[in-house]
Amino acid sequence: MARQDLRTPAVYVLQTLAVAACYYAGGRLGLLYELRVDGSVVSPVWPPTGIAVASLLLLGPHVWPGITLGALLVIAHLTSLGPTSLGLLFAHTAAPLCAYWLLRRAGFRTDLGRLRDCLMLVFLGGFAAMLVSSTIAAGMLVVSGDLPAGSFRSVWLPWWVGDAMGVLLITPALLVLPRVRSPAHWSRWKEAVGLAVVAGVVVPFATQSTGSLLFSVYPLLIWAALRFELPGSILCALFASVLATAAATGREGPFAYVSDTQIMINLHAFNAAAALTALLLSAVITEQHNTRRSVELACQELVEVLEHLTAGEPAPHGRPQREEGPGAR
Repeated sequence: MARQDLRTPAVYVLQTLAVAACYYAGGRLGLLYELRVDGSVVSPVWPPTGIAVASLLLLGPHVWPGITLGALLVIAHLTSLGPTSLGLLFAHTAAPLCAYWLLRRAGFRTDLGRLRDCLMLVFLGGFAAMLVSSTIAAGMLVVSGDLPAGSFRSVWLPWWVGDAMGVLLITPALLVLPRVRSPAHWSRWKEAVGLAVVAGVVVPFATQSTGSLLFSVYPLLIWAALRFELPGSILCALFASVLATAAATGREGPFAYVSDTQIMINLHAFNAAAALTALLLSAVITEQHNTRRSVELACQELVEVLEHLTAGEPAPHGRPQREEGPGAR
């Protein structure tokens, strides 16, 4: 008991520092692909929100100081700390906690094996909870004078979508990562390698071509969802989203000759559609597979019960023989 008591604070500190480090690393990655809206830096996909929500779901709400510490490091990297930083720290900490609370109250399961779990992650953890961070952050920028009041909506919307995309793309990948298993059969390995090769050719071509070829990515998402369920489909969607975001921030491919507003609309629409396709389609397929396994197991149990009943019958023809007594005719 004494060793466990000494070990618990150490584990908590390590978990908190690990969450802070991952949050900060995700923030640095998100800042590599950034767009400027009315003088404010906005990431089309903000990975720290996905990391924060996944950390709370996997480790528990007690690791929230790690989220705050990671957000503090990111803010300190961007600008000097001031009164506005406190509001931003609160926004970046409160939104993942709100997502955790909403998901737990709704009966969310981290295995994402049900369609309702994916829908809850999208609408409660992504769209609803991230309203907190975007509204508080944009409001603080307006109150501090760093953002004109007329630009509130133009900053609030991409901020909200970027945070939501972080939850839709990063959180599922982190939740399914502990459950990823290597394919048992060689044929599955060959198919996985084939999918990776095709994705490595099609996705860069679609995101770098000046034609509108982003739609060619969706057959790959369907293939990945049908054959490899959520682990395969969400990794494919994440890969496509990263390359599309890089092309959009670099004004390349289909984003070369369009306005800033059109870039954000096209990029957010593509990222959202890819994430929703990967999540919802793989959830439906997983539910069907689970239902099939349940039916097969029930049939197997029924066969075993019938075999036991048949083996326990007293007479082979099912009709008992009458004993011949002294008075029988």
